[in-house]
Amino acid sequence: VSNAGVGMAGPLECQSLAAMQSLMDTNFFGLVRLVKEVLPDMKRRRGGHIVVISSIMGLQGIIFNDIYSASKFAVEGFCESLVVQALRFNVAISLVEPGPVMTEFETKLYEEAERADYSRTDPETAEIFTKLYLRNSRDVFTSLGQTPEDIAEHTLRVIESARPPFRHQTNVAYTPMAALKHADPSGALITDAVYKLVFKYDAVLRFGLR
Repeated sequence: VSNAGVGMAGPLECQSLAAMQSLMDTNFFGLVRLVKEVLPDMKRRRGGHIVVISSIMGLQGIIFNDIYSASKFAVEGFCESLVVQALRFNVAISLVEPGPVMTEFETKLYEEAERADYSRTDPETAEIFTKLYLRNSRDVFTSLGQTPEDIAEHTLRVIESARPPFRHQTNVAYTPMAALKHADPSGALITDAVYKLVFKYDAVLRFGLR
C-alpha cells in the first residue's frame, strides 16, 4: 500500500520550484521507488497486489491545487500504463481515489495557506484564493469530507476483493464531476460548469454544501 503524500494549495506564482519538486518527489517518485522495489519479486512469484492511495484530483484538476493535482495525475498515468503489464504476471494494481478527508494533513495545509504571503501574485488572484477558495473549502470539508477510518474501510474492501478494481472512488458525491469530464472529451462541459459554480453561483454552492 502506497500512502505517502504531501499537499500544496495556493496561487501558482506563490509556490517555489523547490517546493513543487519536493512534492513530486514524495507523491509521485515515492510511489515509483516503492513499485520498483516490490514489482520484480511479485512478477517472479506471479502474484501480488499494489494498492495506491490516489485522489479524485488525479481525475479532475481543482482550482488552486495545480501542483498537487499534477502529482496525482502523474500517479494515475503511471499506474494506468503499468497495469496491463502487471496483469500479465497476475499482479493487480488498484487506485483508491478519495475526495476530501478530515485529517491533520488538511488542517495544517489550510492553516499554512491562511498565513502565507501572496504578494507575488496579483491582488485579484490573492483575493479569489483567500476570500473565495479557502472559505468554500471549509464548507466542502465539513459537508463532504470523509474520516480516515472510512478511507481505511474502503481500502480494506479493495484489498480483500476477489477481483480487485483498478479504480475505486470512495466518495459518491464526486462521481458526477468525473462523469462530466468523460461526457465531453473537449473539456468544455466540465470547465464551464466548474467556472460557473466557483465564480457565478458560489453562494448557491455554499448554501448547497451547508
